[in-house]
Amino acid sequence: MILSGKAALAGVIGWPVGHSRSPRLHGFWLDHYGIDGAYLPLPVAPENLESALRGLRDAGFRGLNVTIPHKESVMALCDRVDDAARRIGAVNTLVFGADGIKGSNSDAFGFFENLKAAAPDYNAASGPALLLGAGGAARAVAVALLDAGLAELRICNRSPERAERLAAELGSRVKVVSWDDRAAALDDLGLLVNSTSLGMTGQPPLALDLNRLAEGAVVYDLVYAPLETPLLADARARGARAVDGLGMLLHQARPGFAAWFGVEPKVTAALRDFVLQDG
Repeated sequence: MILSGKAALAGVIGWPVGHSRSPRLHGFWLDHYGIDGAYLPLPVAPENLESALRGLRDAGFRGLNVTIPHKESVMALCDRVDDAARRIGAVNTLVFGADGIKGSNSDAFGFFENLKAAAPDYNAASGPALLLGAGGAARAVAVALLDAGLAELRICNRSPERAERLAAELGSRVKVVSWDDRAAALDDLGLLVNSTSLGMTGQPPLALDLNRLAEGAVVYDLVYAPLETPLLADARARGARAVDGLGMLLHQARPGFAAWFGVEPKVTAALRDFVLQDG
């Protein structure tokens, strides 16, 4: 697409940023909706973060996505930060406006929208959830589930200190389970979520026996490389509903695109296929 002098501009900042699939994702939507705009990968070293935000805003950018290592440090540079971002402790979306920079986090939104799309009959009241991991992605998952009314969230992490810290921050509905007891924690579950890197291409497998998983439970793996992880394959073989992590990436992009380009984008099979073609 040939851009006019009035093209809407957005992008993603990180260090490095070449791995990001966001330019391909947003580029698909820009083409699909015929929008005069561009979404650019923008490598920004940590020591240049503040000056880069100021320069991009002055250059007419409407906003940015934020990836590692800036998702926490950028919070201090925002004029306003939404509640979800404060609770998660990270910002992944910036909107530049006349009233300053608004920071938000769309990961919780993306997680739950993908869950609703892939398992529309899932109900947070169907039983406890077990969350493997206690990093940034786990925080977003926890916030999404607690906001949906989940009565009990079990968090299990290889480093118990991180799990204990997260549980203390999120309140009494969160229980910590030791890593060695993860299989026993599957009893009466409505939802199992893997937010660790275990099972990802190039990483060790996630060793977890699903024998105690309740019939009809949902298994959600945030890993999407490979798209069908051993955990999801095992879940399908046992009759559980399996949800891959690609949809979270796609759905979390929707709020930023709408804010920058004025169109509410749709997550479609064609979009999934296009993003997957990128390696």
